[in-house]
Amino acid sequence: MSTTTPAPVRQTAHRAHKLRRRNTALGWSFIAPNFIGFAVITLVPIILMFYMAFTDWNALGTPHWTGLANFQRLARNSTFRAAVAQTFYYAIPHIILTGVIALALAILLNQKIRGVAFFRAAAFFPYITSIVAIAIVWNLLFSPKYGPVNQFLTWIGVAHPPGWTVSSTWAMPALIIVGTWREMGYYMILFLAGLQTIPRELYEAAKVDGASGWRRFLHITWPGLRPTTFFVTVMLAIQSFKVFDLIQVMTEGGPGTSTYVISFFIFQKSIGVSSNAPGTGEFGYASAASLILFFICLTFTILQFIVNQQSDLRKPRWTPVPLALGLVAFALAVASFASGYSLGLGYLGYLALFVVCFGFLMIHVRILRRRQQ
Repeated sequence: MSTTTPAPVRQTAHRAHKLRRRNTALGWSFIAPNFIGFAVITLVPIILMFYMAFTDWNALGTPHWTGLANFQRLARNSTFRAAVAQTFYYAIPHIILTGVIALALAILLNQKIRGVAFFRAAAFFPYITSIVAIAIVWNLLFSPKYGPVNQFLTWIGVAHPPGWTVSSTWAMPALIIVGTWREMGYYMILFLAGLQTIPRELYEAAKVDGASGWRRFLHITWPGLRPTTFFVTVMLAIQSFKVFDLIQVMTEGGPGTSTYVISFFIFQKSIGVSSNAPGTGEFGYASAASLILFFICLTFTILQFIVNQQSDLRKPRWTPVPLALGLVAFALAVASFASGYSLGLGYLGYLALFVVCFGFLMIHVRILRRRQQ
């Protein structure tokens, strides 16, 4: 018997192959501009940052490989240690407050109330407003002598209202307030999108069964928002840890080092004037600080991934030991580093603690994946 493929079948297969190639080329033509822009503006600088962190480079000469010298300098730099502490001081309250308020606003504005479109737009408007305009207005509001905020506090009986942005104690809380007010509208929109994917029939059935509002939130709203919450917390954590623009225009890292964060340190060391090379920046040194900030954000992303994966398990029974050990190692490293070597470890000791932290977190991720299977 002949096994030769009939001509019509070959022609059909050939046309289908050409169509697939054409569609593939068409798809690449759409995504190529964005991918090229991402590669040139984002991906290539990130790859170079990993290399530059281990070199001494002032942007004018040839980079000189120095190994871990930049990280050793950072470990000895009291200003950088203060920047690490201030970064966590800003990020943790900002993540919690922004997430909680954004979720509460989303639930409130997801109801059928009069003027809901106006209130949604009003909540989102600060996010698209110029950060410079926001900083100027809030600096006027927080003015110690003439600001409406302190005048209101005096009117309700506060004898000594805070100094806000001119006080080393109150400058960071003022930034947290402004940052939360500015960004809660954006994350409210994300939560609103997640809420509208939850079927209304579930709420109606729960009401018929006599479930209270809190039980409906706990057993319907919160599980339904889990993918959205994971995305929001990841984006919010990254944005909080790399905050720069708000601090630059409101306090410029002051008073003293009370609002001096890691991103501000990176900015000053890369673009500012270096004492070792006047008129140039210490790009290798700044890249090392950027690498530390990258691993801090990565650690929090892995933690949020673990929490999200844990929710997918049919049985909530799991082994918390690797996660607990990883968190302990991370907390010891950050707290001791920010407080000035309270553990008495050198920079290699802190590096070892971070490696141990990542190791335990990856072990925990592996345990979760096995149980899901």
